[in-house]
Amino acid sequence: MNTQSPILQIKEYGQSIWLDNLSRDAIQSGELKEMIASRNVRGVTSNPAIFEKAIAGNKIYDADIAANAGKSVMEIYESLVFDDIRNACDILRPVYDETNGLDGYVSIEVPPNLARDTATTLAEAKRYFAAVNRPNVMIKIPGTPEGFPAVESAIAAGINVNITLLFSVDSYVDTFWAYIRGLEQRVAAGQDVSKIGSVASFFISRIDNAIDAKLEQLIASTSDPVLQEKMRGLKGKIAIANAKVAYQEYKKIIQSDRWKALSAKGAQVQRLLWASTSTKNPEYSDVLYVNELIGPNTVNTMPPNTIEACADHCEIASRIEINLEEAYQAIETLPEIGINLNQVMADLLEDGIDKFIKPFDSLLASLEAKIKQLTPA
Repeated sequence: MNTQSPILQIKEYGQSIWLDNLSRDAIQSGELKEMIASRNVRGVTSNPAIFEKAIAGNKIYDADIAANAGKSVMEIYESLVFDDIRNACDILRPVYDETNGLDGYVSIEVPPNLARDTATTLAEAKRYFAAVNRPNVMIKIPGTPEGFPAVESAIAAGINVNITLLFSVDSYVDTFWAYIRGLEQRVAAGQDVSKIGSVASFFISRIDNAIDAKLEQLIASTSDPVLQEKMRGLKGKIAIANAKVAYQEYKKIIQSDRWKALSAKGAQVQRLLWASTSTKNPEYSDVLYVNELIGPNTVNTMPPNTIEACADHCEIASRIEINLEEAYQAIETLPEIGINLNQVMADLLEDGIDKFIKPFDSLLASLEAKIKQLTPA
């Protein structure tokens, strides 16, 4: 009988656990090191919302803010964040070395208001990568139509990239091909492709939130009990079904001749990373989006409370390829009952960009207030 904590068993199925949180407190207190040791955390992701929570109202940053007096708000923000990212990269460097660059990454996002600006996104990705100056930093670029050319060029430039805010399977496929094209550019230029890491951050729980709300509206609008039951049966099912379909597309791409040629040159596969895996609906298990998405060559990035819940009561088994027929059927049923999944995904992308821009703007505003407070008149 395996007496290990469930979360420690996940690695046996080819999945890595990354922490979806970062703060200076966790770095300085040793909490991050402890999570690497006791929870097998193999990477860290950050975003503007995470940094807003970490920095706003936190005195741990005051000395650095005061020391940077005279600089712009953006320069001070970057100084604080780059320091945290560098220190987290250093803590995770042994994981990076031990796994030959598969894990051990820390992700930092380019400013979210650039999501529709290819050229500036690429310029900022290059600047961030150089400024952090760690081989295990990953630059997050949104999975928008404007983001994909930036991803391709960043990969071609030798930058590790985490493509974020992916909701639709089509966007995921575009992401993998952007990665492949970037690597192919490097091969054509005679450059090494073996040291570049990339993940595709495929969002999960937000999809169920959006679809479940539409299902509730449709259930309320019909008196047909058979139809109502059919709709109820789809609640809490679409996000996982969508992820399973995406994983099947991943399997197709890695069988392509173009990918095999890159793999032969030492290229690392771009792994699907399950993001937004904390359960938002209290009717569902708090580890629903962990249990159902375990499988080879994947990452699950979880906030601390989900990691602890999984350590306590996850039920570990490889499930990413079970019940595939039901997954495809669930997706195919949506248009039959009046839900346009493509539109839902497009709306989620716009909403996702907004959910990063607002805390980013809020953080800059709170930093500006803090600077005034700490700087003598």
